[in-house]
Amino acid sequence: MSNTQPNGLVEIPRSVLSIAVGMIDTVERAVIGPARVRTARGNAWEAICADRARADRHDEVRRLVSQLSVGSSPRSSASQAAVGPSAGRRPARS
Repeated sequence: MSNTQPNGLVEIPRSVLSIAVGMIDTVERAVIGPARVRTARGNAWEAICADRARADRHDEVRRLVSQLSVGSSPRSSASQAAVGPSAGRRPARS
């Protein structure tokens, strides 16, 4: 005689699992409050806020880098003076 009965969660009827999940949800709401229960909408909003904050940081870094122009540092000014004002320019076509 072979043992063909499933093991684990498959043995538990769906209604029992549904009741258990409902009870866990109720306990979570009672312990941390309904305003702090994580929902799909709340998770999506947190992801949007994180993306916006990341974009703001990226824009701030980009702005700071753009302020550091080539001629702003003493080293680059010295190297530009040593090379000459026409360095990097194409000769005029005649």
